[in-house]
Amino acid sequence: MRVPPFQQFRRFSKVSAIFVLGMIVGSAVYNAIFHMGFSALWLDNQGLRVQVEQYEKDILTLKKYKNSSTVIKEIKIRSESGGSRETTNGLDPATVKEIILKMSGDLAPMRGRSVFDIDEDSKMARLLLSGKVYIVRDMEYAVRIRTMLVMEGVLQIWVEITPNNRG
Repeated sequence: MRVPPFQQFRRFSKVSAIFVLGMIVGSAVYNAIFHMGFSALWLDNQGLRVQVEQYEKDILTLKKYKNSSTVIKEIKIRSESGGSRETTNGLDPATVKEIILKMSGDLAPMRGRSVFDIDEDSKMARLLLSGKVYIVRDMEYAVRIRTMLVMEGVLQIWVEITPNNRG
């Protein structure tokens, strides 16, 4: 039995190689686009989860203190950089949201406290959170309170979050 010369299959092998390489590159591009979309969806989901938990706490507090106008009913914590996608320190938005969620748990005792006692409460909050280190995703982040403001039963706190570098 004779083996046909390879010259006959050269054109077919070139076309099939280009076709296979096109499939590989196409699947890589599709995978990259899919993961970018999934990452954006996951970040939005993290933000919405934080908001839902905050709203649930606010609803419970508002029901409890609906007849009293001189107590802290809501606590809103904001990062110094605002609501942008990237913070000033280059932190991941999901990391910032997790730290804010942990901080709201630490500040929960301030709900229901009198607005007129805010000077004592602010000292308590600063002592609680002054240089506090939160661990998120195996990294340490230091939190510092920049500004506290109480208006109409809402305590708003602006914080600065920086990566904690221990020598």
